[in-house]
Formats: sequence, C-alpha cells, structure tokens
Amino acid sequence: MKKHLLLAVGLTVVLAMVGLCGCGAVPTTATIEGVSLTSQQEGIWVTGQGKVTVVPDIATLRLGVEAQQVSVAEAQSQASEAMNKVMTTLMDNDVAKKDIQTQYFSIYKVTRWDNEKQQEIVIGYRVSNIVTAKIRDIDKVGVIIDEVARAGGDLTRIDSVGFSVDEPSDYYGEARGKAMADAKDKAMQLAELAGVSLGKPIYIAEGISVPPIIYPRAVYEGVPAPAPAAAPPPISPGEMEISLTVQVVYAILK
Repeated sequence: MKKHLLLAVGLTVVLAMVGLCGCGAVPTTATIEGVSLTSQQEGIWVTGQGKVTVVPDIATLRLGVEAQQVSVAEAQSQASEAMNKVMTTLMDNDVAKKDIQTQYFSIYKVTRWDNEKQQEIVIGYRVSNIVTAKIRDIDKVGVIIDEVARAGGDLTRIDSVGFSVDEPSDYYGEARGKAMADAKDKAMQLAELAGVSLGKPIYIAEGISVPPIIYPRAVYEGVPAPAPAAAPPPISPGEMEISLTVQVVYAILK
C-alpha cells in the first residue's frame, strides 16, 4: 500500500515539473503562408488600400412578364406569348442569346378570403417569368427598355437596371499598385516613428472587393407599357468604384 502511494506521489511531482517547464519563457511559433512568426508577431503589419473609379460598360436589365388568368393553362399561354415577344425584341436589339438568363419562374394560385364560407377561395393562377439581359451597348439601354415594354404590353415587368464592368482585371492591376504603395507609405511612417529601419515584405495577402452591380430604383414597377409617343426613359450609368486591399508584413532591420 505504501509502495503504491509513493509511486503516485512521485508521478505527481514529475508531472508538476513538466508543467513548470511548459510555462517557461520559450516563445511559441506560428506559421502563416510559410512565414514563421513568434508569438510576439515580429515585423510591421500594415493594410494598404487602392481604389479606381471607372465608367461602367455593361448594363444588366432584370425584366420579364407576369400573367394572371382563371386557369394555369390560360395564364401560362398568355405569359409565354408575351415573353416570346420580349425575347425577340431583346435579340433584335443585338442582345446575344448567351447574355440572357432565366432568373425566376413561378406558377402559383391566387386566392381571396370568403367571409361567408370562412375559407380561402382560388380566383386564378399567376405565372411569372423573369430574366436578366446583359446589354453591352449602354447607349441603347433606354431604347431597349422602351421597346421591351411595348412588346410585352401590360404584362411587362422591369424590376431594375444595373451597371458593371465587363473586364475589371486591368482596373484591379491599377488598384493593386495603389494598395501596395499605400501599404509601403504606412510602413515607412511607422518605422520612422518607432526609430527602426524598414526591411523587405515577408508576407503579403490580397483582399478583392468585388464591385456590386449598381441597381437604381425600378424603371417600370408593373405599370402599363408607355404610350407609343412616349420617349425612351433616360438612363445614366454614372461611375463606379473598384477597390482592393493588401495586408503586408515588413521585416524590421536591426
């Protein structure tokens, strides 16, 4: 019994000594993208940002048709006829078939509440068909909206029009250069304030901010098509901003 007690006490002492050694001043290390850093995170850590203002060259039109009839077949037939006219109008205005994509299609029943029967009664069925069309000639956006509204008639639904850049890679290159220059300026200032010399970058990470498609308010919100004499709605793409950030760690020269 005493022998087992002495063994247990001995093991406790050994474990305690191991624990004390583990709590010593030896720094731990971590690896980030192949860079070994101590727990003190040596170096000068900065974030640089680069922004480029560009004029959009692509318009994305979200549009479609919506029909309601007493039966599914009637609603579907009416919506299909109107949508075919809309699609033909888009392609007649040089919108490529590959640039037209279905976003939403639904068939659902429309009901109303009957107070006498205390229950919902089906009064018809509604068919909605929504697509997005990428328009590469922004100058034609207003004309296309006007002609699409005429083609689909009162069933036309134009939810929104947005703007973007088709090939942003060149702009990202410019933004990247600005972001690295911004990071270096910040690091140099920090090094000067700290009284140290700035070394080379030892870690660089990039974060791209994808420019969203800018959607102004809806052009037509389910209203009847404009009269034949109406002028095309004025559409202005304005400007948009492409931004990019970089995180850079600079070595400190001693």
